[in-house]
Amino acid sequence: MRILLNFKSGKPVYLQIVDQVKAAVASGALRPGDPLPSIRPLAEDLRVNRNTVAKSYAELESQHVIETVPGKGCFVRAVSSPFRKDVRLRVLAEEIDHAVVQAHHLEIGKSAFLRLAEERFEAFEQQRARAATS
Repeated sequence: MRILLNFKSGKPVYLQIVDQVKAAVASGALRPGDPLPSIRPLAEDLRVNRNTVAKSYAELESQHVIETVPGKGCFVRAVSSPFRKDVRLRVLAEEIDHAVVQAHHLEIGKSAFLRLAEERFEAFEQQRARAATS
């Protein structure tokens, strides 16, 4: 897993790390039980403060993406959301609302938006399938 940061994006660095780890887990690039890099070496590689990486890992742990094993490090947690389905759907609906607003401002119509969403979902499934066979 390689983390690429964009310091000019306006998005906090710790959230960029969170998003990229979550994407790697979702795509299958990181599997349950896989270790994450230690905080200090990752911070040095990314050229960020250790507290930034620690904050990212704390956020990932609070979202139940990773778990910390004292003395051993952080590992990808087995996929099982602690949230009820209605809560998961509400969280996803909020993300979709943001995408719909963005589509409006970019003048992307409903059919193009839905077509793009379907294409991205299929690309994601293909990426997961490739990761599962490797």
